[in-house]
Amino acid sequence: MRKRRDYDELRTVKITPNFQKKAYGSVLYQQGDTMVLCSAQVIENVPEWLKNDNRGWLTAEYSMLPGSTETRIFRDRGHVNGRSKEIERIIGRALRASVDLSKIGPRTIWIDCDVVQADGGTRTASITGGFLALYLAIQRLLKEGKILEDPIKYQVAAVSVGIVKGIPMLDLAYEEDSQADVDLNVAMTSDMKYVEIQGTSENEPMSEEQLNELLSLAKKGIEELLKIQREVMENV
Repeated sequence: MRKRRDYDELRTVKITPNFQKKAYGSVLYQQGDTMVLCSAQVIENVPEWLKNDNRGWLTAEYSMLPGSTETRIFRDRGHVNGRSKEIERIIGRALRASVDLSKIGPRTIWIDCDVVQADGGTRTASITGGFLALYLAIQRLLKEGKILEDPIKYQVAAVSVGIVKGIPMLDLAYEEDSQADVDLNVAMTSDMKYVEIQGTSENEPMSEEQLNELLSLAKKGIEELLKIQREVMENV
């Protein structure tokens, strides 16, 4: 467990932008052995309840593909399981915080996050990679003249943290997460404000001191992920 890296060190991140040629924006996002394909598609309409608001919408779908875990994941066939639905809502909320929906016009941006390989942190990887897919889609909309003003307000990135055998750890792999006494998923904007804090104490309740320590550790990791995002954004 935690071989060749410190307890406050991210797993190796590798990002392949424009992985899919036909999506409006896409990245293959890898963090350690977790691998998520994030793609953005643009639909020229909005949900019925937004028809009169003259603004757009952003939503997300999340799925774990067969072969992504040791036991076979069955495809969603008209029924999305509760875990996937919960994660979709988290991804959608986090990414909506990054964009001014009034500037994208009456259209919907769909962010699809498909887990190709899972080794912990799939929802946080989906948020970090999903933002980059969103960014690429926005750049294409601007280039095509479909929107006239950049709607992106902030970058958004996310990471997991936890306490494993009494030790606070950053960016938990599955082996670490499965043994964690406490685990948190944290999403933040590039001005270092929280979008999502989702946490559970599995055994002993955590103290305020432990919570603050984990949030500080998450902030450190997210700052590094935001920097990695910027490097990709500057080179596409």
